[in-house]
Amino acid sequence: MKRRQMIKNMGALSVGIASAPFAKAEPPTKIKSENKINCDILVIGGGTAGTIAAIQAARCGAKTILIESGSQLGGTITTGGVAFPGLFHAWGKQIVGGIGWEIVSECIKMNGDQMPNFNVIINNTTVRHWRHQVAINSALYVLLAEEKCIDADVDIRYYESPVAVEFKKNNWVVETAGKGSNTQIKCNQIIDCTGNALITSMVGCKVLREKETQPGSLLFALEGYDYSKLNLDKIPKRYHNLLRQNMLVNSEKEETPNNFPTTSPYNYVYVPEADSTSSVTHTDANIRGRKELLKVLRELKTFPGCENIRIASLKTETAVRETYRISGLYKITHDDYINGVDFEDAVSYSFYPVDLHREGKTIHQEYLENGAVGKIPLRALIPKSSKNLIVAGRCVSSDRMANSALRVQASCMGMGQAAAVTAFLAHKMNVSPEEVPATEVRSELAKHGAIVPE
Repeated sequence: MKRRQMIKNMGALSVGIASAPFAKAEPPTKIKSENKINCDILVIGGGTAGTIAAIQAARCGAKTILIESGSQLGGTITTGGVAFPGLFHAWGKQIVGGIGWEIVSECIKMNGDQMPNFNVIINNTTVRHWRHQVAINSALYVLLAEEKCIDADVDIRYYESPVAVEFKKNNWVVETAGKGSNTQIKCNQIIDCTGNALITSMVGCKVLREKETQPGSLLFALEGYDYSKLNLDKIPKRYHNLLRQNMLVNSEKEETPNNFPTTSPYNYVYVPEADSTSSVTHTDANIRGRKELLKVLRELKTFPGCENIRIASLKTETAVRETYRISGLYKITHDDYINGVDFEDAVSYSFYPVDLHREGKTIHQEYLENGAVGKIPLRALIPKSSKNLIVAGRCVSSDRMANSALRVQASCMGMGQAAAVTAFLAHKMNVSPEEVPATEVRSELAKHGAIVPE
């Protein structure tokens, strides 16, 4: 076909498309109230734990709804940009598997990446724990996580947030508000994966939080400069590492014992007291993070060699480390965690150093005792005085030091899967989660590929 004829045909096609009938859109000011909807399990929050919980609940056969206030799944991994989840291994052995590992593994394979060498142990401790984290393509994680939800028949509802929760006749009635809709969801069990223990607080259960909280991080990448040509004598030392993070080369890592990505995963600015509990506090955290980054960028551009520096990427939200935790049937303590204490009702593992970030100070880190692996008891996922409610993720019942380790992604994935199985069994048995035997939870988890404490 000649070019002129092709253009003519394309023009005709465009006219045809333009004249095709379209459904008349309702005025945007009109709120459409949906009919009441029902499900067995409602997962609130589509972050690191909630995504896994929803997939697991649906795979068990429960009619599952997942509501997420944002536009995509993954939370800290995706929206927050901490796209190197860990730790799935401890002392050369895998300790977190199941659905989270399934998605991460598929990300690595589909993106043509490689796993780190998890067998490397030096001086009786895991070599630099961050080298055992798995760097993934966060955009691909979003796609795969959503696909698995849909394949499992999870009803995903983006842009919705709970505004009221009430327990009626052994079921929950949850009112949500979203874009152009108000919805009433009736369910038997709720899994609170908000990260802030929001639902737990809304139903009147006690939540915990210290006056001081860890800073959040706004993640970004820089480009437009050559680190080797910078005059570091004229650039304040506080910026050296920030600039250097994007400039690591293969030769600098030839002696490293595994294949962690040759570029540092991220740059970040701290956001003191970052809080995602409400729209007001979350907005404030995002604005302050972006304001600080703009300040850094403007100052960097005044230094020799940095005149053309620019932002290559910026994550959507400030990643938050710490807000509220539940007051559960059991509180995991620092000593419990560091020593890998065994619990009769343990349902998942966690392995990460105590990792407490403090604005303007060094990060306080403590490693687990040699050979120890942290364990999460089912009781720590259940709020005191609750009915048909369980949580997963960083709001797990724990003291502040233990929580600074439990909050990481692999641990949250394991909790999400365990909470979903517990909620499913509770629904099936017509009881509350605290009445479900941990032995049955572990047995069901193993059927779905999870690694459970022995």
